[in-house]
Amino acid sequence: MIKNASLRQLKVFEAVARNLSYTRAAEELFTTQPTVSIQLKQLTDLVGLPLFEQVGKKIYLTDIGQELLKVCNEMFEALSRFEMMVSDAKGVKAGKLRLSVITTAKYFVPRLLGLFCQRYPGIDVSLKVINREMVLQRIVANMDDLYVLGQPPEQMDMVAEPFLENPLVVLAAANHPMAGKKNIPLKSLATEPFVLRESGSGTRLATEKFFSEHGIKIKVRMELGSNEAIKQAVIGGLGIAVLSAHTLALEHSNNELTILDVKGFPLHRNWYLAYHRGKSLTVVAKAFLDFIETEKKLLGETYLTRISGFPSKNIQSKKKKM
Repeated sequence: MIKNASLRQLKVFEAVARNLSYTRAAEELFTTQPTVSIQLKQLTDLVGLPLFEQVGKKIYLTDIGQELLKVCNEMFEALSRFEMMVSDAKGVKAGKLRLSVITTAKYFVPRLLGLFCQRYPGIDVSLKVINREMVLQRIVANMDDLYVLGQPPEQMDMVAEPFLENPLVVLAAANHPMAGKKNIPLKSLATEPFVLRESGSGTRLATEKFFSEHGIKIKVRMELGSNEAIKQAVIGGLGIAVLSAHTLALEHSNNELTILDVKGFPLHRNWYLAYHRGKSLTVVAKAFLDFIETEKKLLGETYLTRISGFPSKNIQSKKKKM
């Protein structure tokens, strides 16, 4: 029976099931593919039913295999929680923090994690940087401890704690005709071509909502899947864009991009740390939430200036005037 399966066999099964590849599972577990095959055969014999089926060169989980994967995930998570509790009882924060963030958050989350891991060197981090749609998929599947988003999903029962300002600014090429002008009327942008993120992006949703509320339909010239591509398109004169000020990193020359002084901008939004309501947070996840709470004094305009490397005087002074 399955209760006689070894922990090693279950770990091998979980790795294969997650990767749907014997080769990648073997690499991940630092073992050989024949060893993986032997462990899976022994586990399959104990279950008495096939856990995988092969179609062509690809393998898929059977219904029984999918149920066993759920059991493995629950068991490994329980063991991980127990290990964290033991470490915490010994006065040591140790374990793994699983974090998924939308792509724009890549400009500041790794720096926060660096500070966090300096404080708690026994903690390892699994960080997924993906688009909003994929983050939402991981939320539904409950695959992580915490999530960083600019716009929490309203259709899900989530706890969402704001922790950092996320101002959206209008970017243009430095030689754009509106560069340097003050208090540009919003309607002046109606004839400008826009370069936007893909549909479903939090930044795009906020941008379209703002212009729609002001009765302006923007002209979309191009959709791109990354902030870096959008900035290059703007520099190339393909249009203007609305992006988070966090995307304005040091590696971009300040004389290639400019922030347009448009009435109503910047749009004042926040970054949120989110998790399922009712979720039992691990010791490590709680430690990260506590860390963010204690560091909130840094997570403001001064911090934004420091981590972005982009002159944000216009952003700050304009906010004071509004």
